[in-house]
Amino acid sequence: MSNNNETKGIWKVIGASSLGTLIEWYDFYIFGSLAVVIANQFFPKTNPTAALLSTLATFAAGFIVRPFGALVFGRLGDLVGRKYTFLLTLVLMGGSTFAIGCIPSYESIGFLAPILVLVFRLIQGLALGGEYGGAATYVAEHAPIHRRGYFTSWIQTTATLGLFISLAVILLTRHFLDVDPTKSIAKFNDWGWRIPFWISIILVLVSIYIRLRMAESPMYSKLKSEGKTSVNPLKESFGHKANLKMVLLALFGATMGQGVVWYTGQFYAQSFIENVCKVEFDQSRTILIWGILFATPFFVVFASLSDKIGRKWIMLSGMFFAIISYNYLFTTLFNIADAKQKTEIVAKTTMDTTYKTIQTLSSSSPDSLRKVVTKTFYTDGMTMVHTKIDTAYNNLGKHTLKPVIAISKTLSSSDYWKMVGIVFILILYVTLVYGPIAAFLVELFPTKIRYTSMSLPYHIGNGVFGGLTPFIATLLTTIYVDNKIVGLMYPIVIATVCLVIGAIYINNRIDPEVDR
Repeated sequence: MSNNNETKGIWKVIGASSLGTLIEWYDFYIFGSLAVVIANQFFPKTNPTAALLSTLATFAAGFIVRPFGALVFGRLGDLVGRKYTFLLTLVLMGGSTFAIGCIPSYESIGFLAPILVLVFRLIQGLALGGEYGGAATYVAEHAPIHRRGYFTSWIQTTATLGLFISLAVILLTRHFLDVDPTKSIAKFNDWGWRIPFWISIILVLVSIYIRLRMAESPMYSKLKSEGKTSVNPLKESFGHKANLKMVLLALFGATMGQGVVWYTGQFYAQSFIENVCKVEFDQSRTILIWGILFATPFFVVFASLSDKIGRKWIMLSGMFFAIISYNYLFTTLFNIADAKQKTEIVAKTTMDTTYKTIQTLSSSSPDSLRKVVTKTFYTDGMTMVHTKIDTAYNNLGKHTLKPVIAISKTLSSSDYWKMVGIVFILILYVTLVYGPIAAFLVELFPTKIRYTSMSLPYHIGNGVFGGLTPFIATLLTTIYVDNKIVGLMYPIVIATVCLVIGAIYINNRIDPEVDR
């Protein structure tokens, strides 16, 4: 086969694998991108902070079960093959995502709503636990040894691009619902948020068709034809001391730090900009979209560089830069938004309007007031959303008024692009730690147990340590309310531990012969 045909073949493999993986990440992250809206739909409205934390905990639950998905589907992938295993994970992911979009609200079915959300979220986590390892292994086993970093980096872009697409679909859906911004917000919060979940089923069907046409990995096919596939991948991966050592090293020396940098730079950054800096809905998401768009090419740049100089120091440098600069970068985000001062001004100017509205509704029709769940007010170009009319109604009898106010502000053009620049830097750290890691993990383990061995440390590091970042960071800010960046303590500590272990124990191998 000519080099031309080989190159054409590998791009078909990358295209088919990346599309499916991108769709799975889109499905997985659409939930996190709509955390605030989902909190309002599926959890009691009496305490918005508790509802948001509950949503983030449900979001995190999908990460916690990813290692179990890695064990189940990793074992299946090493026993029956890469192709059909991550075809199954795609079906499970797409079906669960579509189902979440169909669940009735808390007001309709009560506590059954959050229970169903949690169940489908757990299925999503199991599916993703089997997807990434399969796709990365599949591409790596088609790629030339000397260019593994470069070719697997295209799989690495799919996680960030999946987040990018989820944000874009949410914004487009919101703007297409109605030309009137007030009405479009109301429609989106009421039922329009379901559309991004429903779209998933179309994307999944397209990807299934493409994946059915894929061939099995040549290395796995060769092992299978020679009768050398693993009989018990779990036992061989974790029962043998030498291989278990590699699994633990991969976790504590690489994927753990990579996970917290990934989720801090993207998910926690979005949560911080929206919930702490109080930047309005559209801007908080487009800031992240621009940052992703500018930074994504560097996944390929740094992964290609790792083919030449090794994976180790590129990954560890991303952790190092994150550790020394996170506090400064997030403090700068907060100062740009000047959120504290703006919150005080808006709360004061809108309180009278809110009180008069509640009084009018109460006196004219007390019963109808209970049916009014949210109301949107515009004052001096600022937005107050999700005012709890029902809470205010209950408090009227006690002659107190404590509506829950969520305030947002619109950034000036210069401040907006300053935030984009900071988010770009945060995601640049992500490209350093994440770009080379698929090739790094593939090269640690032999072919016959590679799917199982690489999937587990990846999904514990990325899924558990990384996936818990938004929840733990947000929780810390509710405990230490006067310190807006206290949430960064968690990723900084985890990344520091990983940096030290990785620097001491990881070998900077450039071209290991692991295809055995």
